[in-house]
Amino acid sequence: VICCVTVPPDFARAMAARCGALGVHFLDAPISGGSVKAAQGKLSIMASGTAQAFEAARPMLDATAKTVFKLGDSAGTGSAMKAVNQMLAGTHIAAMAEAITFGMTQGISPETFLEVIPDCAGTSWMLENRAPHVVAGDYTPHSAIDIWPKDLGIALDAARASKFAAPLTATALQQFIAASGMGMGREDDAAVAKVYARNAGLTLPGEE
Repeated sequence: VICCVTVPPDFARAMAARCGALGVHFLDAPISGGSVKAAQGKLSIMASGTAQAFEAARPMLDATAKTVFKLGDSAGTGSAMKAVNQMLAGTHIAAMAEAITFGMTQGISPETFLEVIPDCAGTSWMLENRAPHVVAGDYTPHSAIDIWPKDLGIALDAARASKFAAPLTATALQQFIAASGMGMGREDDAAVAKVYARNAGLTLPGEE
């Protein structure tokens, strides 16, 4: 069994135990990159599991991803790394939304924001990928809003279990929940910018 979805680390460990009891190999192998990197053939897999599971799964992993990270012999580590990645990715999307709308309050258009910030220290891959959606007013879902309450919830549950405070992630989660509650759950996750815009009385491109 190759588990490529985003699940809690404890779930991956439990699945490995159940599979092991049945004599079935289990590989904890979440994928990162989304539809954009999938189309480019640049997906990454963060995998953990026994050597036997890796050996059995290797042809499928290599056919799926450009980069396969082997993160240890125990299931759960791959999913923990995916939670770390999702913490960063979700927070970066929310930060982009906050920054692009804050700029509007200072007389900086979304178009100017997108022209300048990718060449500055404050940029991120998520900003460079998602800000164009805001500028175009196109929220066709490449990665939907509703993914983030699940994924950030997984990260925060793991953090809570470890007694680790993650205030930035918690704040980002609330913005995605707000966007979903406003009916944007199936829109592209860049639509979280609409939450900031509506709270500030701003009009984003495409909403004129």
